Amino acid sequence: MNDESTFISHLVELRTRLIHVFSVLVLGFLPCAYFARDLYTILAQPLLEKLPLGGQMIATAVTTPFFIPMQVALMTAFLMTLPHTLYQIWAFVAPGLYSHEKRLFLPLVIASSLLFFVGMAFAYLAALPLVFEFIVYFAPEGVAVMTDIGEYLGFVLTMFLTFGITFEVPVFVIVLVRTGVISLSKMKEVRPYVLVGAFVIGAIFTPPDVISQFMLAIPLYLLYELGILLAGLSSKPANPIPDQQLVNNTNKPVINEKND
Repeated sequence: MNDESTFISHLVELRTRLIHVFSVLVLGFLPCAYFARDLYTILAQPLLEKLPLGGQMIATAVTTPFFIPMQVALMTAFLMTLPHTLYQIWAFVAPGLYSHEKRLFLPLVIASSLLFFVGMAFAYLAALPLVFEFIVYFAPEGVAVMTDIGEYLGFVLTMFLTFGITFEVPVFVIVLVRTGVISLSKMKEVRPYVLVGAFVIGAIFTPPDVISQFMLAIPLYLLYELGILLAGLSSKPANPIPDQQLVNNTNKPVINEKND
């Protein structure tokens, strides 16, 4: 009966946390919905700046001009309220963690969130402009580049997700090393395979151009090296023998055993 009541109390707390997350998300969505058109214009800026003079984006479905900006507004609200969501997750799981797990969990959650935002910013500010410049430049003569706003949103979200996860590599490396899944020496040994795998991932998850492939593969490998460095710095050194124990061992008399 005690276990059942504990389980029910956890469910009640989980429901309360989810209600808080959803309520804050709705409150954040309301002002974003008001500026939904402006938010989409900001999101589309990397492509709009590369289009030829007079170029524009199009909407091929009847409801697309309304729903696509609303999706951008919802995504913006989710990112704005992400710190509150992470706090609710932390408040729910923290009572069940040991002290050393708490010391590891909270910094990793904060670091992974910041790295994901950095990956999205890198995609928006560096990768997308180069990709669109490459695409517009290679468009055949007489072909007007007019992308559907829904297709553009899907492409940008894919790039954001790809680069965001890529920038999580240092966190993955630290977790694998600290939990003992893979040793630090093994991580160093597989560097050549990681480099090849980085370019394979870049070829799969980016448009078919060399620039975007390099812009994903090079940061991925450099972040892997950063993860190895941070994992080495955060590894616990072997416990040294206390000085008092050395003194006691030194003061012990040496007994020579003689054979009778």
